[in-house]
Formats: sequence, C-alpha cells, structure tokens
Amino acid sequence: MKKKNRKRRKAVNLDVLKQIRPNAAGIDIGDEEIWASVPEDRDQEPVRCFGTFTRDLHELAHWLIQCGIETVAMESTGIYWIPLFEMLENNRIEVYLVNPNHVKNIAGKKDDIEDCQWLRQLHTYGLLRASFVPEKNIRPVRELSRQRDMLIESRAQHIQHMQKALHKMNLQLDNVITDITGKTGMKILRAIIAGERNPKILASYRDPNCKNNYETIEKSLEGFYHDEQVFSLKQAIDLYDYYGQLIRQCDRKIEEYLKKIPAKVNPDDKPLKPSMKKNSHCKNAPEFNLRSYLYNICGVDLTAIDGLNASTVFTVLSETGVDTSPWRTEKHFSSWLCLCPNNKISGGKVLSTRTRKSKSRANKALRQAAQSLHRSPSYLGAYYRRMRIRLGPAQAITATARKLACIIYLLLKEQKEYIDFGEDYYLKKNREREIKKLTKKANALGFYITPAVLPKK
Repeated sequence: MKKKNRKRRKAVNLDVLKQIRPNAAGIDIGDEEIWASVPEDRDQEPVRCFGTFTRDLHELAHWLIQCGIETVAMESTGIYWIPLFEMLENNRIEVYLVNPNHVKNIAGKKDDIEDCQWLRQLHTYGLLRASFVPEKNIRPVRELSRQRDMLIESRAQHIQHMQKALHKMNLQLDNVITDITGKTGMKILRAIIAGERNPKILASYRDPNCKNNYETIEKSLEGFYHDEQVFSLKQAIDLYDYYGQLIRQCDRKIEEYLKKIPAKVNPDDKPLKPSMKKNSHCKNAPEFNLRSYLYNICGVDLTAIDGLNASTVFTVLSETGVDTSPWRTEKHFSSWLCLCPNNKISGGKVLSTRTRKSKSRANKALRQAAQSLHRSPSYLGAYYRRMRIRLGPAQAITATARKLACIIYLLLKEQKEYIDFGEDYYLKKNREREIKKLTKKANALGFYITPAVLPKK
C-alpha cells in the first residue's frame, strides 16, 4: 500500500558538543538537602551539599557567585524550589527551572550527586529548556488567586453539609429552589436555626423571582426538626459564612496587588467601554470592579470576547501574566496551555494525536468558557457548534478553548480591540469554504460546478 505524502519538517542542525554555557551549575533539590555542582576547575570541591534553612541558601548563593556561576539549572521539585529560585534571582543569577521528565538520567545510576552533575552537563551544552515562570508582580496575584479558589472549594463542602442535614430532617428545600445559598434559601435556613418551625412562615421568605410557588416551598419545609440536625445545620452555615469572610479578605488583598501592577492604558485618555454582554452576576465573583483593573493592566478589554467574563480572564492572566514575549506565536502559547494535539509519529505513521493532560487553572478556565458558547449567537458560538458536529463534544471544547487562547494572545500582543463578526458571518465564510472545496474536487475529476438558479416563488 502506498504511503500518503506527508509534509516533512526540515531537519535542525544541532551542534550538541559545543559548550554554550561554560559558567553553568546544576542543583538537585530535596526537602532536607540541596546538592550543587559547578565546573571542576572552579573549586577544589566542585560538588557540595547544603541544608535547606535560609542561612544555607545564602551560603549556597555566595558560593556560586565566588565560582563565577552565571546560570543555574534545577528541577521543579514540588514547592521546594521556590525559596531557592527567589534567592538566586535576587542575586542576579539566571535560573532555568526545568521539567523533571526532560532530564531523566541513565537507568541504574540515580542519586542526588549524579543528578546535579547531570543537570550541569546538560545545561552547559544548552540541552535544557526553561519552564515558564510569571513576572514578579504577577506571582503574588497568582498565589492569592489559587488561595481564593481553594477557599471557594472548601466553602462548597459546607453547602453539601447543609443539604445533608436538611435531607436527614426530610426538608426537601434543595429540590424546589435552585441554590439554597441564594436569597430565598439563606433566609429560610437562618430562620430555621433561629427557632422557626412553621412551614407557612418559612415559605413567606420566598423571593418573587423564585420559580416555584409559595405552596410548593411550604410542602418542602414539612419535616422532622431534630435538635441534633438543626445544630449540624447551624455549624455548616457558620462555617459557610466564615469562609465567605476569608474570601472577601482575599479579594481585598488581590485588589491591593492589582493596583501595584503598571497600567498599559490611561482610563482618562481611553476609557473602558460599557459591556455589551447580558449582566449575569456570579456569586463567587469578587466584590470590587475586577473588569476595570484587568483593562488597565492589559490595555485591551478581554471580557469583550464571547464566553469570557472577568473571573475567567483573571484566572488565565494570573497564570500567564500579560507579557506575551515568552511565547513566539499564538501556536506556542496554546501548546503551552496543552490545547494542541500532541502528535506522536513513528515510521510515517501517526500513533496518537491526543492533547497532553494538564492541571493548569488557565486550561480549565478556557475549557469552561468554550463550553458556555453552546447557545451563543456569536462567531465563536457558531464555530463551537460546527466543531461539535464534526468532532464531538470533547474535541469541540478543546478546539474552541484553543481558539480563545489564540485570541487572548493576539489581543495582548497587538493591543487591538476584539470585534465579533457574528454567527451569520461565520456561516457565510464556511459556505464559501465548502464551495471552494467542492469546486476543486470536481475540477480534479473533470467536472465543473455551476450555481443552480432557483425559481422565484
């Protein structure tokens, strides 16, 4: 069987024997010991062991400077690398944080001493690629954003505890209202722990916007008000309220750090335009005006992109920052987010094209944004629906998330305003594409396509 003609990539000339970084060192990090290796001609003891206390980190940095080290390679081991990374960075030593999967040593020869020597050798020949680390002014925002997500997840557990206590008392409140932590739900729950047991009075706290009527809510509140279960409900509500206070404290801290990030645009010269999207409030959204802060530090309004709100944009930028220079093109950016096919080809045969698995918060946020475009009457909404028909739901979400990532990259790099051409424009372009494809195929078979003239009604 004749193989298909595939587009071959050009071979790259790799001069692997040339020492690109002679002033390089390698560091292997552990929770109790840090092993460092420098070139043999720099010290009588080129491989040394240091502790992990702050005093030991200062001693390590001082020793590297004495040996004339300009760049260091070390593995991203858990969170142990963070203090040393900051210490070396403050001493103006270039640090390459590398993926452990890229620096596997020879099988059967694995210990801390050989690891640091192996890292130094690979780094000397320029065979290591540095992992992405955000800018200094973005790192605190990233940590606080992750802390905030952790608090939201912890608070969600206590919502389940509320539902458990209600079901044990056969109070079916969560079956008649969408969210028991909304206006109606919290008023009723706080009245229950305050001692109210009359279903009619409890149902009177119903919000006018609630879908179910007064009688349905009253029926759901007829149950067995056991004292121990009411006590459990009270503690779950107290913990829910406490986590809410912690989240608000975290929001104030995030706002404080967002003010410190240099603005790319002056709001007086180029004010933020009112949002054209339907106002849909999310209860987990920050209380301050996050959209205006994002506009100031980005220079463009990324929330104008369909499917993206301020919380989603903030999650992505807290992981990537606003500087696009670490990625050459939007393709590199989407590949770093694990939104591109991971092609595995051997002998001209494609073995796999699955995307790499990722725990990135930015990846998850973009996928959720892509899924929300299912009913959107926009260009991106039409794209998602077409991909869903062609590829299925899972791959359509990945493809749309990749397109969102590319748009974010280009808007940040070129500082251009996002314009949605609409669903009709996409369908028109897709129709022209299909006609061009059919015409080309017909011409190859010796046929010609002419447009049909439909009779007038």
